[in-house]
Amino acid sequence: MTDILDELEWRDVIAQTTDADALRTALAEGPITVYAGFDPTAPSLHAGNLATLLILTRFQRAGHRPIGLVGGATGLIGDPSGRSTERSLNSSEVVAEWVARIRVQVEKFLSFDDGPTGATLVSNLDWTSEMSAIDFLRDVGKHFPVNRMLARESVSARLGGDGLSYTEFSYQILQANDYLELYRRHGCTLQLGGSDQWGNITAGVDLIRRVEGTHTHALTGKLITKADGTKFGKTAGGAVWLDPALTSPYAFYQYWLNADDRDVVRFLKVFTFRTQDEIAELEKAVADRPAAREAQRTLAEDVTTLVHGADELARVVAASRALFGQGSLEELDARTLGSALAEVPRAEVSAVGASFVDLLAESGLVESKSAARRAVKEGGAYLNNVKITDEAYVPSAGDLLHGRFLVLRRGKRSIGGVEVTA
Repeated sequence: MTDILDELEWRDVIAQTTDADALRTALAEGPITVYAGFDPTAPSLHAGNLATLLILTRFQRAGHRPIGLVGGATGLIGDPSGRSTERSLNSSEVVAEWVARIRVQVEKFLSFDDGPTGATLVSNLDWTSEMSAIDFLRDVGKHFPVNRMLARESVSARLGGDGLSYTEFSYQILQANDYLELYRRHGCTLQLGGSDQWGNITAGVDLIRRVEGTHTHALTGKLITKADGTKFGKTAGGAVWLDPALTSPYAFYQYWLNADDRDVVRFLKVFTFRTQDEIAELEKAVADRPAAREAQRTLAEDVTTLVHGADELARVVAASRALFGQGSLEELDARTLGSALAEVPRAEVSAVGASFVDLLAESGLVESKSAARRAVKEGGAYLNNVKITDEAYVPSAGDLLHGRFLVLRRGKRSIGGVEVTA
């Protein structure tokens, strides 16, 4: 087994551990069982969840047994951590649907076999639904001093404002009980999570100590931030989701490709399986040849392959090249082309008939018709990668890609699009 803590330390992902020396000893003595939980608060995991999911994956690759928990029960309650207002509760039908979708996403990252490191996937609804309110209060709730619960950051931060309901107040007890159940059922002795989960996770460590007299472990990952101050995993269109129906593979790829030079090496450590030597070479490339963006391309390709697969990456890269005149637009499938054009300035029209100049302006690729005419006159305007030199040119149905799309380009790097929606 590799020393997973050493790897996590050089990747600079560890925020907190309960007892690093004790955990290192336990890891060295043989495979341990480790779990991370993912609540269905949305129909998909997002880029922030990916950091925790990859830590869990690294533990399996280092010779330990992972459990992925999807919160079929806790998803019905809502975690107050990091929130200033009460969470809106979703129906049991919606939560069940989201649980099913998230299970599929978690499964993609873990290896399920009959060996000692084979993964397990569970829902905490399996044991929580079997408990009566009386059993929960007597057997679990009695181990939680209210003064200690009130002191937890996720609770105390809310008490100064609008407060929080007993429902959200009880969340930490439910999560702690999950750890206890996984300890009893699977011998799990380590829980992973984001740094905002520290209070909930250590509540589970304390519950196991009180009930079973056993010392278990907790490890949280650092909050991912961006150097420019904007929130990691967010774009102008919203969160960066792992579900391709919510964030297209093309948009997902572009998010990582556009990583700031100040962030890209850190992201390579957190989100890829590149070795220390490989990342050192890429870090040197950022310093020596920043315009080449080798590190960003590696990051985008690796993460897109992890989440969406090699075939989808090939389609995305082909689309990215073709949009900038380095490949055939005609060879792109309609879904990939449509996803790519959704990320650039574009216009929707009911039918062809407008002039090329009008379309350049309507798409927002240029600021005015006069600017569009000037781009054509100067030889810097393209339709489907073909230079247009006639200011009066009117695209026809024959120019439409897949009968729907026109790709506009100004110069080498500015892309726009038109979609016929009728």
